[in-house]
Amino acid sequence: MKHLAAYLLLGLGGNTSPSADDVKGVLSSVGIDADEDRLDKLIKELEGKDLQELIAEGSTKLASVPSGGGGGGGAAPAAAAGGEAAAAEEKPAEKEEEKEESDEDMGFGLFD
Repeated sequence: MKHLAAYLLLGLGGNTSPSADDVKGVLSSVGIDADEDRLDKLIKELEGKDLQELIAEGSTKLASVPSGGGGGGGAAPAAAAGGEAAAAEEKPAEKEEEKEESDEDMGFGLFD
């Protein structure tokens, strides 16, 4: 991901076809070592391609991916697995809260 980010930054800066050395220069300027294998693979895959076209194509692909609306169902099974332990922990907490409330006013009401 860091290699792609550096590549895209170079593209935004006006370098239409960044080389591996260009990407290494960006990464080294912020103290990051480049992974040679990943960088070479990235350069080969993006060689001769227009970044704007790739971004537009990726955006259309992302638009077709369903997202949201289904996240609520995942929590129920986890709660069922540890439900007994959670119920036991909740009861003492309620008692402590009630005790704290009665201690706070010490028998005197604010408007008595």
